Amino acid sequence: MATWVEFWDSPHAIYVNARHRDVHYLRIAEDIARYVPKNGLVLDYGCGEALHADIPAAITEQLILCEAAPKVREGLVERFKGDQKILVVSPEQLATFEDHSLDLIVLHSVAQYLTPEELDRLLVTFHRLLKNDGLLVLGDIIPPQTSAATDAFALLRFGWSNGFFIAAWFGLLRTVLSRYWSLRSTLGLTRYDKDEMLRKITHADFWATRADKNIGHNQKRSTYLARPGLYAVR
Repeated sequence: MATWVEFWDSPHAIYVNARHRDVHYLRIAEDIARYVPKNGLVLDYGCGEALHADIPAAITEQLILCEAAPKVREGLVERFKGDQKILVVSPEQLATFEDHSLDLIVLHSVAQYLTPEELDRLLVTFHRLLKNDGLLVLGDIIPPQTSAATDAFALLRFGWSNGFFIAAWFGLLRTVLSRYWSLRSTLGLTRYDKDEMLRKITHADFWATRADKNIGHNQKRSTYLARPGLYAVR
């Protein structure tokens, strides 16, 4: 994962303009908030810049933002300093968290940048951290048949709905020439169909199901919901 972490920790042009960046994080924050229990302890693992983390944080007792990229993490610390409801941590710090202490864990748009073995290890960690009645949300899981063109059309539709359609066209052209495209071509993105993802989650001792709607703008990708301690799959 190190190469992908380095990419996200460096300047990049994934967001075509400031409007795209803002509504991207706003949509994710609003979608995550639907799963947040009132006054619960929530972990957002691989949160990125989390521009609108205040939205789910307003519902929680505490929102824990976990980010592997050091510069992004420093930006989070600066953005949310003084906010007693938001804590920023590194992945390594999760080892110090008490077992079965969290009500909700969100892993959104991260699994595609992990190897299957890395995701397996994370699922073990999440199982340890979640309360017995807690919820794990895995968002933006990419099915094997999803192409780069599918992602491009999803971005254009999102741009049309949110006022950055022309910028999205130019942004796609920049992406093809960018380091992101080079990494996507060489490292690839890890993809799972429904049966593969359900098997992987249940192998880590979760009960799992696919949600009706994906977190974020791209509805060609999937979100899965998992609870510890049960073994039935549907």
